[in-house]
Amino acid sequence: MNERIRELALQADLIRYKSDGINIKIEKFAELLIQECLLALEPDPMALAIDYDVEEKFYKRSADKIKNHFEVT
Repeated sequence: MNERIRELALQADLIRYKSDGINIKIEKFAELLIQECLLALEPDPMALAIDYDVEEKFYKRSADKIKNHFEVT
């Protein structure tokens, strides 16, 4: 589990102490939330070609940053 997700779970009072493990439901929820954020960034396939290209480049760069930050694939 990514340390940042663990810190956010502690701040939200979802877990009360640091430990080596984290509740599997919290972990799954965090992964689903990250996937939804990535979906929200996806380019609009109905956009004009030039707009789509710009959106696609933005999406790839942003998606990579988010995935790296939270250590997800």
